[in-house]
Amino acid sequence: MTELCTRVRALSEETAAATVMDRRYLHAHPELSFAEHATVEYVAGQLDELGIPRRRVAGTGLVAEIRGGGGPTVALRADMDALPITEKNEVPYRSQAPGVMHACGHDVHTAALLGAARILGPLKDQLNGTVRLLFQPGEEKLPGGATLMLRDGALNNPVPQAVFGQHVHPPLPAGTVGFRPGIYMASTDELYLTVRGRGGHGAMPHQAVDPIVITAQVITALQQLVSRETDPTLPVGTDLRPYRE
Repeated sequence: MTELCTRVRALSEETAAATVMDRRYLHAHPELSFAEHATVEYVAGQLDELGIPRRRVAGTGLVAEIRGGGGPTVALRADMDALPITEKNEVPYRSQAPGVMHACGHDVHTAALLGAARILGPLKDQLNGTVRLLFQPGEEKLPGGATLMLRDGALNNPVPQAVFGQHVHPPLPAGTVGFRPGIYMASTDELYLTVRGRGGHGAMPHQAVDPIVITAQVITALQQLVSRETDPTLPVGTDLRPYRE
């Protein structure tokens, strides 16, 4: 194990420059959710150079595998899409796509997963199992690329014993990895309500039922239900009870 760790460290140092290059290329060429056509071609090209077999899923997603000896399968996941934001940073690798920017770090995630591939590929004969690489499209847009990758069998044959998905977190010092058990990070759901009012004359509002005022009250009350009734440091479930370990 000590020898393997030493080899991993050495490979990480050898491939660091390539990972930085990947990140800067991806940052300069961002693409929106489910339109990651050039991005997926870039990733596929890098995997081909490494001799890692891969297949397309979910339109603009990729699944690749580094197969070692007989053993469990674990998966590493990265998202690839950017956001409809205009970049104002003045750096050589700033976005070349007007109105589109990697403002959520998905360029880093994709580059890091390619970096993992460069490290693990040469070590496959020393792996007691298989590492599956999941390059996910459309993380920022419903129905979500993860759902479509599951539909296309990205986690089948065999089902991984674990899936690890990293996310950059600027408050952590460089070189530090943060983790915790249980549910972590935020997600969004859609809630549809229909508020029905009753029309009337503007001079006689007491004879009407104004749905705008009612809707405003509903939004305020729902926001306060979470922000004023639960611990802000804990994720909140759909039953509005915080998750605790």
